[in-house]
Amino acid sequence: MATLRGGIDLGGTKIQAAVVDGRGAVLGQSRRPTPTSGGPPAVIDALAEAIEGAAGDARVAASKLAGVGVGSPGEIDPRRGTVAQARNLPDWIEPYPVVRELSRALGAPVAIGNDVGVATQAEAQLGAGRAYRSLLGVFWGTGVGGGLVLDGRHWLGRGGAGEIGHMVVKLGGRRCTCGREGCMEAYAGRAAMEARARKLHDDGRKTELFKTMRKHGRDRLTSGIWERALETGDKLARELIDEAVEALGAGIASAVNLLDVEAVIIGGGIGVRLGQHYAERIADEMRPHLFNDHRPPAVEVAALGDLGGAIGAALLVASRDAGR
Repeated sequence: MATLRGGIDLGGTKIQAAVVDGRGAVLGQSRRPTPTSGGPPAVIDALAEAIEGAAGDARVAASKLAGVGVGSPGEIDPRRGTVAQARNLPDWIEPYPVVRELSRALGAPVAIGNDVGVATQAEAQLGAGRAYRSLLGVFWGTGVGGGLVLDGRHWLGRGGAGEIGHMVVKLGGRRCTCGREGCMEAYAGRAAMEARARKLHDDGRKTELFKTMRKHGRDRLTSGIWERALETGDKLARELIDEAVEALGAGIASAVNLLDVEAVIIGGGIGVRLGQHYAERIADEMRPHLFNDHRPPAVEVAALGDLGGAIGAALLVASRDAGR
């Protein structure tokens, strides 16, 4: 049997898992909702269920996988195998030994990396970034995450590179979930957009967002709910998405001015759902802020879709094995 590896993308609303072969082709996949309570142990249980489901889909036992990679939000310590400050996950502040606990549950080796970083690496190797030596991944979803590939190498800095969602786009602006003011994520992150929509709705603004959410059995404004609201011409949804696009344009352009990358890859739940039209709108919002406006970067939608993070996490295992 060819060497098979598992990958898990731990998102804000859902966990995506995949089993891939040595070329990165997906042989099995599964999805689970991200727990909203129970802290890290509940999340570990959900991760194990997700990869076991993907392994079953690929007709292999999870314990027989060469390894399982996890792409997680928060502060990642690959050496210790811990995650801390994962604020989009339930009660997850202190470092928790994800690698140790998930490996025990699965009976397979586990590696861990930043969720957006591994997704960006997957796009660079297998997706929309294959033609470029330098690129910036911007994943527009529950928050706004970033990943960097510079001169063909995944750039980690001192471990925290890529936090584009916390670039300031407005001095003294809205408070972000990180506690600071004026971050891009405070305007473009799905969680922040939902909080803003709820406040404005409570203040009397009309919107179908929450009625649509309940109709579809959701307890959060998912990317699909935002898409439906835009399609039906919901004025509040359009206003908040327009604010998000404006913030993304300013923040991404500032990052491009610093790094001069060849391409920007737009991914994440909202980014992929809204597609190329909105990628082009973000590119338009970038142009007034670009220093080298005669030579803008290419702006493309992530090609690997929802499974990009899981595929990237599986590639993380392959990279670890190659480094041995």
